[in-house]
Amino acid sequence: MMMMLWCGVSIRYTAAFSTTKTVMVRPITARILFHQTSSKQSRLFLSTTTSEKVSSSSSSHVSLYGIDWVRTAVVKSLNDLFDPKEVARGNALAKLNKPKKKKKKKKKQQPEEDEQQQPQPEEPTMSKEEKNAIVDAAVAAAKPFSYEDVMVTPATRDDFGDYQCNAAMGLAKAVGMNPRECATKIVERLRPDIQDIMEEPEIAGPGFINLRFKQEYLAAAARAMAQDAQGKLAIPPTSNQKKIVVDYSSPNIAKEMHVGHLRSTIIGDTLCNLLDFCGHDVVRLNHVGDWGTQFGMLVEHLRDEYPAALNKETSQDVDLGDLVMLYKAAKKRFDEDEDFKTRAREGVVKLQAGNAEEIAAWESLCAASRVEYQKIYDVLNIKGLEERGESFYNPLLSGVVEDLEKQELAVESNGAKVVYLEGYEARDGSPLPILVQKSDGGFNYATTDLAAIRQRTTIAASEGGEEADRVLYVTDSGQAQHFDMVFQAARKASFIPDSVSLEHVPFGLVQGEDGKKFATRSGDTVKLKDLLNEAVRIAGDDLKSRNEDSSDAAFAERIDRVATIVGIAAVKYADLSMNRESNYRFSYERMLSLNGNTAPYMLYAYARICGIIRKASGQEGSDGDFEWPEASDVIISHDTELELIRNLVKLPDLINDVEQSLYPHKLCEYLFQTSQKFNQFYGACSVNNADTPELKASRLTLCTATAGTIRLILNLLGIQTVERL
Repeated sequence: MMMMLWCGVSIRYTAAFSTTKTVMVRPITARILFHQTSSKQSRLFLSTTTSEKVSSSSSSHVSLYGIDWVRTAVVKSLNDLFDPKEVARGNALAKLNKPKKKKKKKKKQQPEEDEQQQPQPEEPTMSKEEKNAIVDAAVAAAKPFSYEDVMVTPATRDDFGDYQCNAAMGLAKAVGMNPRECATKIVERLRPDIQDIMEEPEIAGPGFINLRFKQEYLAAAARAMAQDAQGKLAIPPTSNQKKIVVDYSSPNIAKEMHVGHLRSTIIGDTLCNLLDFCGHDVVRLNHVGDWGTQFGMLVEHLRDEYPAALNKETSQDVDLGDLVMLYKAAKKRFDEDEDFKTRAREGVVKLQAGNAEEIAAWESLCAASRVEYQKIYDVLNIKGLEERGESFYNPLLSGVVEDLEKQELAVESNGAKVVYLEGYEARDGSPLPILVQKSDGGFNYATTDLAAIRQRTTIAASEGGEEADRVLYVTDSGQAQHFDMVFQAARKASFIPDSVSLEHVPFGLVQGEDGKKFATRSGDTVKLKDLLNEAVRIAGDDLKSRNEDSSDAAFAERIDRVATIVGIAAVKYADLSMNRESNYRFSYERMLSLNGNTAPYMLYAYARICGIIRKASGQEGSDGDFEWPEASDVIISHDTELELIRNLVKLPDLINDVEQSLYPHKLCEYLFQTSQKFNQFYGACSVNNADTPELKASRLTLCTATAGTIRLILNLLGIQTVERL
């Protein structure tokens, strides 16, 4: 417990705050310039100017500083102060010379027990030459300090400040100092690089370095966010742009999208939105199930029921009707009619061989399915999703198996070809391989995924490849082992460069309110279309019940539009606000509630702030979109103003965190916290009845910055906003 207190941040304010004392903060205009050194460490040069007032044009130059800026400054300080090789030497010697733990004495035994006691073998001692070899290896492997070494984290409590650096605790012994002495040395070197943005660092306890933003910076940052409320809120793009492929949604041709596709679609879309916001080159891929043995069955059913679908010239005019019923009818025939089953299997061979009739029927099925999927994507506001079906990789599959065989990774097993990997066993303890080619010569999902990895990472862009630096697979957690094995096989076969990151982004199941499988009363899988329509209907009924007096047609149309936004937002937010790896229980009542961390609550919070801005800026009677007021100097006169700003300026850290961790629920947690801090601010600080025009303008600026933050995050979540509800 004492250690937790020592870890706290307690840099002091430059001025004391109370609910009655007003402090005018002089904003600063700040800009960070980075220079790449030979060691690839970012060296930071900070240029600042201070002025009594910051104009709109100058405030636009203020970029938000976050944890990466602090880490960069600390990295620079450590590399200037300490030789990484000497630190590596000190750490190695400290481990080698670490005193052995004394064994606890056992209770005194009886003489007869002593006779039976066997002497304990002594631990082998290491020779001087062996120790020197270990130290030399550590020194040879030493690298300049990086983000991982500086141990800079967000403060554990608000009253501790903003960030804490624990680097001195780990460095002290290696550099021959006590932790507090080491921390003092770091602070002395760090101070010049951060003094325009941060308060005087404090060394707490045995050697923890605690940091807090200056109020001048906070005021300038809040104004900059308000000035860019309709844009990126003064958050600069990443300095390390990557090509990122995100594989998500992935419905199957001729099958209707159901609730199981919901999570992959909206989680993947949110991650794409965020990565795109950060400045990365994002490729959104829909890995559609459009190939396989089931298509022989479907094509033969079309031959009997819709023969025109097998002719390329007439196939586009064929209405296949309900694709789900079509699939069920074909499956029923496949299960009950042996002649049909034989034809279906022959049809698969013809399709894979490129027979014109089979290809025409297959294209008809894909086109009809695509129309139905797009209806769902339009409702969910999913854009930019590029279809890249399993069929795309079909020509590459034989080459994958051939390369695996050349490297002696693929071996024959009962007529099939498999790849054995370390660490995977079947239930009976026997080795569990990846199947890459069936005994009949066909391929499976693993082969397709290996081909996709090569296409996305290794094949040159000039040859149709993506050359991605990072590939994300957003699928259910039940596929975790499959992707683990595929990723390991890809690396073992050198199908992917060492620098490329392959990441499975797993998610749990959607359950009913009883915790069981989410299904209709008849036990069928819930159609995604029906689920979304029901959410919109309930939202509409609620809106109409609170606006029964109006019979105006235009008003009714607006209600329908808002109901669609609220209903879809409720479904999305309820899902995204949960840790994606957890199962969650689907409840219309909870997700459409106006209380708690829900989409309706956040949408109403946004609309409420827009109403405050509209009234304070003299636009209360406006029916259409209002004009966002010009940002003003920020005056901090109350603790709730300060806490709101401190929360707002942590937005870059949040974006950075989700970019790395890929957990969208953190966006929702921050969003809810922001709305609560705004409510505390608005409850304590009147906007329209502020004591002075300057204070009113300042608080209106905070309203604008908060509204912009809420709207930005909702948009990242794929949720539309409305300024009136």
